[in-house]
Amino acid sequence: MPALVLTLVAAPLAAEEEPDGLNLMEEGAKLFLRGLMTEMEPALEEMDRTLREMQPMMRDFAAEMGPALGEILEKVEDWTLYHPPEMLENGNIIIRRRVPLVPEAPDLPEPQAVPDEKIDL
Repeated sequence: MPALVLTLVAAPLAAEEEPDGLNLMEEGAKLFLRGLMTEMEPALEEMDRTLREMQPMMRDFAAEMGPALGEILEKVEDWTLYHPPEMLENGNIIIRRRVPLVPEAPDLPEPQAVPDEKIDL
């Protein structure tokens, strides 16, 4: 990686033109990137193969769980208020709030005004 940075920074400084129009720095950068692509090719092919194998499973998961996940997404306004999901020993999955909600006080009826009446005794 440092070689790539050095190549890109030094390119304008060493603008020695070759007969075919490419300078030495451009040619070096091309060779470096070509070598990098050659090294990455097996890993990219393996990733492509894995993604192709997972595609049917992901499609089934989206078809089965999509509506339920959509409902959850509509109900939750801010995901930063929650911890990541965790699976309990019994298989249940819970999502805990980072700061618990304070229960709202129940709605109490308005106090009735007592009229100012004098009572004769």
